[in-house]
Amino acid sequence: MQLSAKAPRRFAADLAALWPEDTRSGPLGLAVSGGPDSLALLLLAHEALPGEIAVCSIDHGLRPEAAGEVALVERIAGERGIPFTQLAVTLAPGNLQAQARAVRYAALARWAKDKGLGAVATAHHADDQAETLLMRLNRGSGLAGLAGVRARSTIAESEITLLRPLLSWRKAELAAMVAAAGITPAADPSNTNPAFDRARLRAQLAEADWLDPVALATSAAHLAEGWQALEWYAELDWHEMVMRDDAAPGGLGYTYCANVPRVIAIETICKIIAALGGHATRAEAARAWDRLWAGENASLGGVLAVPGVERVEKVGVPMRVWRFRPEPARGIVN
Repeated sequence: MQLSAKAPRRFAADLAALWPEDTRSGPLGLAVSGGPDSLALLLLAHEALPGEIAVCSIDHGLRPEAAGEVALVERIAGERGIPFTQLAVTLAPGNLQAQARAVRYAALARWAKDKGLGAVATAHHADDQAETLLMRLNRGSGLAGLAGVRARSTIAESEITLLRPLLSWRKAELAAMVAAAGITPAADPSNTNPAFDRARLRAQLAEADWLDPVALATSAAHLAEGWQALEWYAELDWHEMVMRDDAAPGGLGYTYCANVPRVIAIETICKIIAALGGHATRAEAARAWDRLWAGENASLGGVLAVPGVERVEKVGVPMRVWRFRPEPARGIVN
C-alpha cells in the first residue's frame, strides 16, 4: 500500500531543509529498528526518494527478539527493492543504554562510509524531542543540553552527516502510517519499562494533554539555534583570545584573555584543556571559571589554571589573563 502523496511531499520538504539536493553526494542511509517510528521513516523515504535510499538494522544482542526484528526490517526493505544491511554489535558490561547508543552510531558511520552514502537519517520525532527537553530541564542542563537532539549534526568521530528529518512529526501519526500500510511493527519493552526515566516521563506526558510536544520540539530547535550562535562566538574567542605559550613550564601552555560571558568562556576552557591533552566536562569547566573569576587557581583534567590581571598589548588595556599549563607532578614545586 502506498502512502498518500501529502506525507512524502512533507517529508521531502523537511529533508531538503536539512540536506539540500544540490549538496547530496550519495544515497540516504536509514537506521531502522523495526519499531513504528523507524518503519515510518522507511516508508516515507521510499516514496520521496525512490531508488536513492539504503537501510541498516542493528542487533545489539540485548534481547532474543532482536533477530526477528532485524528480519522484519529486511523483509519490508526487500519487498520494496531497498538495499539492506544487517549489523551486529557487542556491548561490554556497564551502562548498556549509553553503550548501545555509542556503538550503534559508530556502526552506522562505518556502514555509511563503506556504502558511499551521503548521509544517515534516524527517526527521532517531536515526542522524542519533547521528552528530551523536559528530562534535561528537570536535570538542570545547560543550553547545550536543552538544545535537545539536533536536526542535523555529524556522527561522533566521523565525517558522516546525521539527519533527523522527523522532528516536526508526532509519534501517533507515524504509527498510523505504518498501520495503514498493513505492517505490524516490533515493540521494544524498554519503551514502557518504568525502570527508565524516559519511559516514566512518556507515561506522564500521555496524560498531560495540555502539553504540546510539537511546540516543545520547536522550542528545542530555537535553543539549538541559540547554541549554534554561542558555538560560533566560542570558536572566535578561541582564535582571537587564546595564545599558545611555548615558554610555559614544561614547554607548553596557553594564555587566555578571558573577557567574554561565562557560557562562552566555558567552551574555550574545555578546548584549552583538550589542547593540553586533558578532558573536562562543561560542569567542571564552569566550576573552574568560577574559581578563576574569583582570583583562585583551578585544576581540572590534569591542567593547572592560574588567574591574573595583565595589560594585553593587542587590546591595549588591563584585563583578566588566565594561564593554563599541564599540572606539575606531585611533590614537584615550580
